[in-house]
Amino acid sequence: MNEEVTTEVIHEIISWTKTVVLAVIFAIFINNVIIVNAKVPTGSMMDNILPNDRIVAFRLSYLMSSPKRFDIVVFRYPDDRKMLYVKRIIGLPGETVTIRQGKVYIDDSEAPLDDSFIREPANPDDFGPYTVPANSYFMMGDNRNTSMDSRYWVNTYVIKSDILGKVLIKYFPGFKILYNT
Repeated sequence: MNEEVTTEVIHEIISWTKTVVLAVIFAIFINNVIIVNAKVPTGSMMDNILPNDRIVAFRLSYLMSSPKRFDIVVFRYPDDRKMLYVKRIIGLPGETVTIRQGKVYIDDSEAPLDDSFIREPANPDDFGPYTVPANSYFMMGDNRNTSMDSRYWVNTYVIKSDILGKVLIKYFPGFKILYNT
């Protein structure tokens, strides 16, 4: 009877070990192939994403389509590719981005981009013009007055292959859907 109990315990341990190992493999697969799970350390995307918010970006968003203006994305920082950044796409490939008096203009348009999502009026600074290369994007934070973004980077543009995913949700603290903002 003692041998029988020992065998049952061993089978139970093996069963639990298999379950835990499969769960870990599944979590690693999801985190490396399907989503980017990140903690945002700065206030550059306030008020949509606050410091220490946890976000999820969908890695497969741009598998069949190109990034769009105003998408919030997670990408490899062009000046240090080991770091991940979260910003909003402003300039698309081939466009010229000019910032006059804090307002963003695309291709010498008379009307600035809608910036109703930004935290506060941008400082009345001028930047550019920046002509976005093919397969690249110009990024800006929503908190324009404190965001270190394409305007300040040595390598101004983010290439498409460095965009890891489109931010879908903020899940901690609180829950907020971000893909339509």
